[in-house]
Amino acid sequence: MARRGSITVFLALILSLIVSLVCTGIESVRMAAARTQILNSVDIGLYSLFGQYDKEILKDYDLFLLDGSCGQGQIGFADIYDNFSSYMKPVLKQNSQKLSVVQGGFTGYRLLTDENGEAFYQQVVRYMKETLGSQGVNLLLNKMKQRKEKTDEAEKEGQNAENGDVIHHYDVEMEETNRKNQEAMAEAEKTPEGGTLEDGHVEAAVPPKKVVNPISIIRRIRKMGILELVIPGNVQVSSGKAQGSEFLSKRRKQQGMPMGNGLKKDETYSSGILFQQYLMDKLGNYKKPGAGGLKYQIEYILGGKADDIENLKFVAKRLLLIREGVNLAFLAGDYGKRAQAGSLAMAIASSFLIPPASGVIEAALLFCWAFGESILDVRELFAGGKVPLMKSGADWQLSLENLPKLLEGLDSARRGSENGIAYEDYLQILLLSAGKEKKLMRGMDMIEMSIREKGRRNFCLDSCIVAIEVSVDVKANKRKIFNVTRAYGYD
Repeated sequence: MARRGSITVFLALILSLIVSLVCTGIESVRMAAARTQILNSVDIGLYSLFGQYDKEILKDYDLFLLDGSCGQGQIGFADIYDNFSSYMKPVLKQNSQKLSVVQGGFTGYRLLTDENGEAFYQQVVRYMKETLGSQGVNLLLNKMKQRKEKTDEAEKEGQNAENGDVIHHYDVEMEETNRKNQEAMAEAEKTPEGGTLEDGHVEAAVPPKKVVNPISIIRRIRKMGILELVIPGNVQVSSGKAQGSEFLSKRRKQQGMPMGNGLKKDETYSSGILFQQYLMDKLGNYKKPGAGGLKYQIEYILGGKADDIENLKFVAKRLLLIREGVNLAFLAGDYGKRAQAGSLAMAIASSFLIPPASGVIEAALLFCWAFGESILDVRELFAGGKVPLMKSGADWQLSLENLPKLLEGLDSARRGSENGIAYEDYLQILLLSAGKEKKLMRGMDMIEMSIREKGRRNFCLDSCIVAIEVSVDVKANKRKIFNVTRAYGYD
């Protein structure tokens, strides 16, 4: 009997251990299931929250954004959290687990405009890569690189020519010559019959031959308004203006809260090309005006004025500089045209009785000739045509004889080239010289303005959320409290 009793006690002890182990295992499974259910509820809450992206912005700009202000301008985090928890709480009640939220809140969030719009930039770059594919990206990069190198060199030459004050040097030379001629005439009046005495003989004065001097004509043309010269009179130019103080880039922006996984800045050349291609696709310009507010939106990114006309002037002047550089380079290498300019310079110098000044006059003539040709080039661009990136003899439009008649032949003399590049191609090249931050902030200015023009007057891009980190404390079975931190975002 004693042996049987000892066995019974032993089995009871073993059984209690087994039951304890089983109960512990069951409780462990229940807690694991509870934790999984809590994680699922948080994930579903975040997925459902971010599933409410702004469909209008996605349609127009291919951007995934969550408008945290619901169109009111200021982010309402209480409403956002209530929205999130409304999707989370039903999941917590799906089975017999007694799960209840103790407390929760957002521990981090990223806005589209944070870090000068880096989230916007990277989302755009990803979209463009998916849209173009690797082959399309490489073709775009190669095309833009070649064009930029040639254009930068041409603009530099044009700027050097403008800074060289060729016309000013010509004016100084002419004024000095005029002064000397007047002195000579005054001296001549002292001699018989207006001649000069030499070795006791009187020589009759010979009137100089009349020569048309295009330099004085071009000087007057250069003082005209740039748009008057390059845009046909029958073309309607937008007079759109905006309140610049309301632009995102000008006002104090709402800021996000740092998250654990911060964005690493993308400074690669290829990303910059893709981003500005996106701007060209989505924003308006002179050839493809945007809707409402500022219609010339790419020109605004370049010029930065809250006025369409002022931005268009800025671009026109840049184009004129580039074309001057191209045309001066061609004239410098064309012996025939240099010979024509030299002959006319000598004739002008002789008419002023100052043959030694022919060099200064020739330089001024070449500059004026390049300027006249450039006016025709830019006018062709604004008319929707194409002009060659580099000129050849066959591409040259303006003869030296017709230079004084430039205003009469602004449309009859110009001609395009099928192998040239168009106005929008030049806009892309000019965008390459603009800094990343400038393109980002001004690009967001135009997107925000366009959305507001469609009726959402209080819309703000700096209230648009692209990522959120949430932390929630949930009590399981009235015993243990689980803390869950999860993050989700479009980026």
